[in-house]
Amino acid sequence: MNIHEYQAKDILERFGVPVPKGIVASTPGEAKAAAEELGGTVVVKAQVHAGGRGKAGGVKVVSSADEAEQAAEAMLGTNLVTHQTGPQGVPVRKVMVAEATDIADELYLSIIVDGDAGVPVVIASTEGGMDIEEVAEKTPDRLFRVAGDPLIGLSPYHARDIAALLNVPASARRATAALISNLYRLFVENDCSLVEINPLVVTKDEEVIALDAKINLEDDALFRHKDLAGLHDPEQEDELERRARSADLAYVKLDGGKVGCMVNGAGLAMATMDITKWAGADPANFLDIGGSADQDRIEEAFRIIVSDDEVEIILVNLFAGIARSDVVAQGIVNAAKETGATLPMVVAMRGTNAEEGRNILNESGLDITAAPDLAGAAETLRDKLSGAKGGAR
Repeated sequence: MNIHEYQAKDILERFGVPVPKGIVASTPGEAKAAAEELGGTVVVKAQVHAGGRGKAGGVKVVSSADEAEQAAEAMLGTNLVTHQTGPQGVPVRKVMVAEATDIADELYLSIIVDGDAGVPVVIASTEGGMDIEEVAEKTPDRLFRVAGDPLIGLSPYHARDIAALLNVPASARRATAALISNLYRLFVENDCSLVEINPLVVTKDEEVIALDAKINLEDDALFRHKDLAGLHDPEQEDELERRARSADLAYVKLDGGKVGCMVNGAGLAMATMDITKWAGADPANFLDIGGSADQDRIEEAFRIIVSDDEVEIILVNLFAGIARSDVVAQGIVNAAKETGATLPMVVAMRGTNAEEGRNILNESGLDITAAPDLAGAAETLRDKLSGAKGGAR
């Protein structure tokens, strides 16, 4: 789960990480009042779940309260489009008005989970700022990685080593090491999947401050953090992903794909996406109905797939265990008839009641081609995509 910058900074402050003073505003008038309270030059920042705000016009430095009001008015109620959002952008409902900082240097600091090693890893660089992705791509040697220990955490000497690698002034080394240790503690205690500060700045007074903040929380651990679960902002999600979440479906919209995928099981979903690519097509989504999906969830899953205007054909790959093939098949037929969808489908069903499921699909009158297995489904998919333009909804 992603959260907004202002929410992330509240958490940083609770864990002793210094941040600039900021005030959240929902209207231009509130932004003006916030700028007056902070005084002097301030920064108006759009609050969205996306990086690249600065290059997209979502961060404005202004020198008066009137300018802050104007900047907020230009942002609020719009959709901000960045390189991370896609062409539709994400809605701006709030802005943060933050006091300006005299920056002497910009650094980068983050913590992620290394899936291979199974431990949190601190990533730091002296090349902070908007182009950190370019640094990672072109000069990866400027990124330093230090792994924590899953039992004892990040040792104090590791934090001091990272501070030294960041080349902060000697007077700020102790404070920087403490900041890194506190950030690591925040990461572990809140079950985060990502904590990122970009930039971490050194001021002209040689103070180290988290100028920006991004925190991602592990969805599966939110039951342990009821207070953090309330920070979720559904408006920042894709509409179809939001519908899927409410139906307890694992769905991710993918850009540019024409093949809508419906499967049961995350591993099977990945295999289905791979086989779609092998067939010369691109998947339009990742959709896992789960091992025990009932008919209502299956119908909603189908409705979500056909609501994607880019989908031209549907690939169903089911290995039925707890989820029965006949229940899935009936759900698909019901939803197709309800929505009037006539998209062609390729279906591979194995396992519990597979024959009954295939009979339901064959007798439905829908454009469905059965396949004996995933390889056969891929061949059928390839033939259909090369010989047809896709059905109408």
